[in-house]
Amino acid sequence: MAAGTVVSRATGLIRQVLQAAALGTGLLATTYNQANTVPTSLYFLLIGGALNSVLVPQLVRARAEDPDGGAAFEQRLVTLVLCVLGVGTALATWAAPEIISVYQRDSPATHDAFELTVVFARFLLPQIFFYGVFSIFGQVLNARDRFGAMMWTPVLNNLALIAMFGLYLGMMTAPEQVSDITGTQVRLLGVGTTLALALQALALIPYAHAAGFRFRLRFDWRGTGLRKSVNAARWTLLFVLANLVASTVVTRLASAADAALPHDGVGYTAYSYAQQIWMLPQSIVTVSLVTALLPRMSRAAREDRIDDLRADLSRALRVSGVIIVPAAFFFLAFGPQIAQLLFAHGAADAAATVPLGHMLQAFGLGLIPFSGQYLLLRGFYAFEDTRTPFRMAVWISGVNIALAAACHLLLPPRWAVAGMAAAYALSYAIGLLLTALRLRRRTEGRLDGRRICRTYAKLTAAATAAGGAGWLIARSCGQNLASASWTTPALSLGAGGIAMVLLFLLFARISRIAELRSLPGLG
Repeated sequence: MAAGTVVSRATGLIRQVLQAAALGTGLLATTYNQANTVPTSLYFLLIGGALNSVLVPQLVRARAEDPDGGAAFEQRLVTLVLCVLGVGTALATWAAPEIISVYQRDSPATHDAFELTVVFARFLLPQIFFYGVFSIFGQVLNARDRFGAMMWTPVLNNLALIAMFGLYLGMMTAPEQVSDITGTQVRLLGVGTTLALALQALALIPYAHAAGFRFRLRFDWRGTGLRKSVNAARWTLLFVLANLVASTVVTRLASAADAALPHDGVGYTAYSYAQQIWMLPQSIVTVSLVTALLPRMSRAAREDRIDDLRADLSRALRVSGVIIVPAAFFFLAFGPQIAQLLFAHGAADAAATVPLGHMLQAFGLGLIPFSGQYLLLRGFYAFEDTRTPFRMAVWISGVNIALAAACHLLLPPRWAVAGMAAAYALSYAIGLLLTALRLRRRTEGRLDGRRICRTYAKLTAAATAAGGAGWLIARSCGQNLASASWTTPALSLGAGGIAMVLLFLLFARISRIAELRSLPGLG
């Protein structure tokens, strides 16, 4: 799974670099990125959160307890999901202007950008349905302990997008302003993006068939156990809604920075690029662990094997920390170099990537609580408890909104969105503490806390020392990144990054961090 995720994220990174070269990091890029974010948000609001967290335990239970091995339950569930998403997609596409107005203010100064975002949204909103197809067939496979296909098929999406952006750059003049983009370019980006996701989704169907799933439409939902799934999903949908409210507020505030400085790369696009880079270690390590562990933890919770569930959570936290902790310090130390090396191409120059680098640094250390909180929530989902994660989301979203609004009001546009990135990180630190206290009560007053804290203290000490040394080396290799060519950040990042990695491994071995043996080649 990790191998598939690594390839997927690597091709996704190439896609993101080409996207930045084509559209830059300013207001033009924001029109596409905002429209491309809306289908994901609405999908999770409609049913995606329930699919990813609630329904796997339900599928596991049906396969274990139903006389037909859960086949009828799966067919009814797939039918229900496709119906909900089909109707939701049609309504969302029809209401595209109203939806975009929630994310972006329509004013005389930004009217062209607003109209372009609406056009992109009409092309991209059908992705809602294909997100659902991908997720429901992926969860059918996960319930059968078949995890590889869901990790590898996103590579098809990324390759299609790489081809699309390559064609865009090779055949057309890359526009610098909203008014410069042509109808042909808009259609290429809109249709190409949606078709790429459709390819990813439909590619899972043969794998599900090979795993024994036989799909047929079944509308006999009454009295078949789906009500329990819907009731469990209710709190998850509220959980998603709480997160969506926070992300919408941040998107709208970040877009205000784009409107104030449309060509400086200080707004929503820079924020989203930085966040995607920041989440790469989480996507590769933590998500892979959770995908494998959730069915196993669900069985442990159903059979009242609390010690086994607690041991799985503890090990997942400690093993993931071996990557997550040094990665967080890596972003803190080398954010500007990473941003310029990846994004200072085509429509984005070196100076426009400096704010993105600062946002990556601001996110930095928040990766540790973000990953930990993501893992701990799966403990509640294993118990089929969806109310507590919703309560945690309300706390996190409330703190995030309050801090983001303070950054918007108190900081100049150049620094406001970097402050919002730091606010996001701080909100998850508070959320992790609250989540750990709640889960400790649920697991009979114990969560292996001392062992986890001891491991993370050693990892933090090793990463701090190694990151500080790497930062000094990188700084000595090049200081004025805003006016440098790509060779300067490459040299700085290469020298400083290699030094940090080697020193971290050395300090970790000296500290006798046993989980280090979980890394391939270091056992």
